Amino acid sequence: MPADTLATGIKTARLSADAYSENFADLHAPLDAHEALVAADRCYFCYDAPCTIACPTDIDIPLFIRQIATGTPEAAAQTIFEQNILGGMCARVCPTETLCEEACVREAAEGKPVLIGQLQRYATDTVMEKGVHPFERAPDTGKRIAVVGAGPAGLACAHRAAMLGHAVTVFDARSKSGGLNEFGIAAYKSTEDFAAREVEWLLQIGGIEIKHGVQLGRDVTLAGLSSDYDATFLGMGLGGVNGLGLEGSDKEGVDDAVGFIADLRQASDLGSIPIGRDVVVIGGGMTAVDAAVQAKLLGALNVTLVYRRSRERMNASVFEQDLAASKGVRIITNASPIALHGNGAVQEIEFEYTDDDLKPTGQTVRLAADQVFSAIGQTLVGDDLPDVERGKIKVTGAGQTSVAGIWAGGDCASGGDDLTVTAVAEGRDAAMDIHATLMGGAS
Repeated sequence: MPADTLATGIKTARLSADAYSENFADLHAPLDAHEALVAADRCYFCYDAPCTIACPTDIDIPLFIRQIATGTPEAAAQTIFEQNILGGMCARVCPTETLCEEACVREAAEGKPVLIGQLQRYATDTVMEKGVHPFERAPDTGKRIAVVGAGPAGLACAHRAAMLGHAVTVFDARSKSGGLNEFGIAAYKSTEDFAAREVEWLLQIGGIEIKHGVQLGRDVTLAGLSSDYDATFLGMGLGGVNGLGLEGSDKEGVDDAVGFIADLRQASDLGSIPIGRDVVVIGGGMTAVDAAVQAKLLGALNVTLVYRRSRERMNASVFEQDLAASKGVRIITNASPIALHGNGAVQEIEFEYTDDDLKPTGQTVRLAADQVFSAIGQTLVGDDLPDVERGKIKVTGAGQTSVAGIWAGGDCASGGDDLTVTAVAEGRDAAMDIHATLMGGAS
């Protein structure tokens, strides 16, 4: 078998270096100063701003846009970072089209919202490119907090807790910090190693130590953390992936989309990522779309995304669906996988059409496939955790679990919507609740 061929149709280096560079360029080019002023001028600066209400981190959007409009992007960034310390990444990956921009009065009146996400990026990039950290750490409280997971929730919790004067140790199972931001989103949404640079910038607050390669349950225990620290925050996300549960799922060429995206994000050479000729992605969320689009950008000839319900029921936004279609991804809905065919390596995948209640219709279709990516959800991994409800750690209030002294937030906790911006809000709020509890205030 040739070195650049891993299975029938799966190859590396399908495209030229220039093609990879073009395909994986920034999805939205950053605004320059003039463009930012023009975009900011469209804001009505609503007093009872529906965009702010729609923002999970409660950023005062009209205020920061007015600050941009008056030529003070540094002040705008301060307004953003006070609520969302990962505002730079959220400006890149947050589904603004279904949150703040969907709620924008301009969207309702004209079908063209203010470019809130791009304006947020303009403001936050202005400050971060100067290497300036806008906050100072309060005097040391003598309290120690353990944070499990260096993803959006854990980093937001760690930063706010450190800012309040606590000493924070973050434990993460991976070799790099960032969690979903580093390993789990499409490469064209976060270019030029932004996730790592944002972590480095965040750590300038001081008082935060990160220990990589440390996994809860393997290297540390919850009981041990509770004994050694004054409080513990769990923000480790969902470590497992749901399998297809079909005979033949172990065939060569069948993988999970989460691993595919992580490998792509960490690759120094995109040409080293093997991709098939006929790729099928199963799922209807953002991960499925990210995998499908990137498979096409890597040079796959045919990419099909298949979801078991209708387009209206897909978790991926209409914008993401349209993006996939614009890149040449075919979307098939109301079809569930029933069989994988092939001798050793997958060659076809068979689906049965369903209605929106997943009732089979009896009609089937086979798709040629030398590579199949499953994106049908992730699962919580871990033993001896606080009470779990419907596959996630049960929380009340600002992330309080069933065990005193332990908080949780982000994808591993109940109540969220699996968005980076929501994870940031939950980490931040948990840190405030931890602070109130440790310092004798009402929790």
